[in-house]
Amino acid sequence: MDAGLTDAGLTDAGLTDAGLSGGALVQGADEIVLTGVRAFGYHGVFETERREGQDFVVDTTLSVDMSRAAATDDVADTVHYGEVAERIVEIVTGEPLNLIETLASRIADDLLTRPHVQAVAVTVHKPSAPITVPFADVAVTVRRVRRTDAAREDRP
Repeated sequence: MDAGLTDAGLTDAGLTDAGLSGGALVQGADEIVLTGVRAFGYHGVFETERREGQDFVVDTTLSVDMSRAAATDDVADTVHYGEVAERIVEIVTGEPLNLIETLASRIADDLLTRPHVQAVAVTVHKPSAPITVPFADVAVTVRRVRRTDAAREDRP
């Protein structure tokens, strides 16, 4: 887990083991769900993956308090999901990485820096992974929660 968040810390922070699996990422929080963002990247441990590249598909759930945005009807009071999609594409098409675990973590950590985002779940799909048996998809999901100063004081 990133940012010193342990499994026990997930519960303490109100983060559930959901997000992208049908339940709330943060209990009681509003969510923006963006699925199927496609981009071509050069991620993988094999030279052919780095040379030829392949499509990646990213799904994300952002926990956001939307009460102010609902009251003001102003996009400045929420997360602009078009900008989120564009940022995901920038990261996927950027620096080649060995692992989709690293790619998912970089996307999650980046999205968590946005104002209004309390927690994030990111799934990176690699449908053309070099697997020698028939398969439909391979994917990894990472979950991150914004830590407050109070949470940092409670945990080492």
